[in-house]
Amino acid sequence: MKLATIRTLDGSTRAVRADGDTLIDLGVADLGELLARPGWTEVAAQDGPAVVAAGFAPVVPNPGKIVCVGLNYRNHILEMGRQLPEHPTLFAKYTEALIGPNDEIQRPAESDQVDWEAELAIVIGRPVRRAGEDEAAAAIAGFAVLNDVTMRDWQYRTPMWLQGKTWEASTPFGPWLVTPDELPGGVRPSLELTGAVDGEVVQRANTADLVFDPVALVRYISTIVTLKPGDVIASGTPGGVGHARKPARYLAEGSVLTTEIEGLGRSEAKVARC
Repeated sequence: MKLATIRTLDGSTRAVRADGDTLIDLGVADLGELLARPGWTEVAAQDGPAVVAAGFAPVVPNPGKIVCVGLNYRNHILEMGRQLPEHPTLFAKYTEALIGPNDEIQRPAESDQVDWEAELAIVIGRPVRRAGEDEAAAAIAGFAVLNDVTMRDWQYRTPMWLQGKTWEASTPFGPWLVTPDELPGGVRPSLELTGAVDGEVVQRANTADLVFDPVALVRYISTIVTLKPGDVIASGTPGGVGHARKPARYLAEGSVLTTEIEGLGRSEAKVARC
């Protein structure tokens, strides 16, 4: 299934399923509310009225947790001059950072090093703790496009990355949540991912290049904390980030950041100074 949280013409949000070119109202305000319902897949498959979208909200507007993974593509790890990790590098992001896939990215006046990070997002569909292989796979509701826009000058002020990673209105998320059965590779999808700035492709990879795949990430993170429906895991970015270029390159006011993943859709967000 192909699902989304849309903004409607009256200013509210609705969870929808794409049925060809028609959007079917699923009877709840957003996908977070849908995923929290037992048997949500059956609810999502039911018939309902068509609805018109005024735009896309973040796939899950208010996830309980956003867990991000650093240095998880082999080519990006080598690009940054590091060795392949034994364990995932984890940090957090807060819901205030999330925007819709076509909303404006707020470039803060306090940062001159705003960078792009095209990523595959994993969305959780059932509670899971200390998951085994099968439990972790079953807990994955689907996948979405995300860009972990990063303020590098703040990220590297200290060894801890959080302060560069969770600026408000900085992280495009969506448009679609696509269930694993729709994708090549299923819960370990093999999808072409690209990131572009003003039409120039700056990142290109396949999600099969992840060091820690989605199932491995769910297993690892659920060892630490219970993952709940609607929680999001940002699985890391491939090579091609602006900070690693020589000379370094960053997003400017007016830049258009495009993030696209095969089968999951396309995010196109303009950078605005806040």
